[in-house]
Amino acid sequence: MAELLKQKSSAPSLQKGASEVDDVTRALPHAVGPEKSLLSSMLQNPQEHIGKAVEEKLTAGHFYLPQHSTLFGLLIELFESGAQVELVSLVQRLLDKGLLEKCGGPGYLTELYTYAPSAGHFEHHLQHVKDKYVLRAIIRSANEAVAQAYEAPDEVPALLDSVEQSILAIRESAETNQAQTVRQTVEEVMQNFQKLLSNEKTSSGISTGFEVLDRKSGGLKPGEMFVIAARPSMGKTSLMMNIVEHVCLDQGKPCMVFSCEMSSEQLVQRLLFARAKFAVSKLSRGYTPIKQDMQRVKSAFEQIKESKLFIDDTAGISINELRAKARRKKRDEDIQFIAIDYLQLMKSRTKQAENSREREIAEISGGIKALAKELKIPILILAQLNRGPEGRTGKSLGVPRMSDLRESGAIEQDADLVGLLYRNVYYAENEEERAALEGKAELVLAKNRNGETGSIPLTFVADTMRFETGPPAEEQQ
Repeated sequence: MAELLKQKSSAPSLQKGASEVDDVTRALPHAVGPEKSLLSSMLQNPQEHIGKAVEEKLTAGHFYLPQHSTLFGLLIELFESGAQVELVSLVQRLLDKGLLEKCGGPGYLTELYTYAPSAGHFEHHLQHVKDKYVLRAIIRSANEAVAQAYEAPDEVPALLDSVEQSILAIRESAETNQAQTVRQTVEEVMQNFQKLLSNEKTSSGISTGFEVLDRKSGGLKPGEMFVIAARPSMGKTSLMMNIVEHVCLDQGKPCMVFSCEMSSEQLVQRLLFARAKFAVSKLSRGYTPIKQDMQRVKSAFEQIKESKLFIDDTAGISINELRAKARRKKRDEDIQFIAIDYLQLMKSRTKQAENSREREIAEISGGIKALAKELKIPILILAQLNRGPEGRTGKSLGVPRMSDLRESGAIEQDADLVGLLYRNVYYAENEEERAALEGKAELVLAKNRNGETGSIPLTFVADTMRFETGPPAEEQQ
């Protein structure tokens, strides 16, 4: 062992990234002994230990010495091709590729084969190798950040986002997702099938609380971006908070809301009284709450207080800042859903976005979609429509179209679902028409990447700022 380390120190060509040293020429963290032990165990018992290495997401990049990286890569090739994995086959594969001498020759391979007399320490040595790889990755990432900080001192928000993303990527690469057995998987499939047969389960994603929307969309799925767009005063914030209420309070999933327009106090007030189904506006008209009202308010208060709902009301938040905060909350609280109110109030502070609103919206929209994929959670974002609906006539007056989205190109492209919310009462010309349309609302699912589109009838209860499934009760009779 000592001889090998001495040979390594005198032969920089064998060192992976030998030029990657710091200002005092310190070698990057490495663990040569554990690397040899892993390869030795894989050669002695390939079915068990190569399989374990694959399960633990070990790659050639985890090995410090180039010859160890090459040997591991070839062992994986043999293993995945179904070929016999043993020393003779490995030597032949190295000869065929002209890599035998670069990997130390037959003598080194023989030494490697007998290096680990017992495979009992395989997992312990595997963790050593992974830990050293993480340390090297941190050093490389830090060095890249230092270089970028000198080269682009004016792009601070973008650099901060890039650095945080690279560090989180190291964390993700260090984590292992254990594969399920076929037995576990087939049992889950059968359970879901039984629920479908009994109509217990109508969606595969997170339920929104609106039955028709869940049926058409299949629920809000990880990595999806759902855009709800409307003209002002249509109730899009109320609809968003109704969905947040259902996801966070009814389903118990940690959620985060970014509100660029309303304060956290205003949002919580809406949520509290919508949850309690109490029209707080009645207090200003001299109404005295009865016992049942107070019980509902107290119950809603306790539920919200105990929930894992996080609200950030930073005005004009940048996409980089939002992504950084969301990543931290995902790491610390494992949030399962994000809602943003609303897209056009956000900022992108890159130089490219300074002189182009369309480019800025594209960067924000693309950044949100990328965040949904990165965190593997659905993101709901509200958006403002232009004045197109007001310019229409006849039965089309007020009816939104996807092309009404401001700077719509990027949003249409990035979104997995686009819902257009409108209430005809907003365009009523007289009191009689207003009375006939009161409470009617509609969410037009104009885009659905993984399902059907169409109209979703809703009822808007203005006193409690709630949307409910279906048309008003009098229309259902």
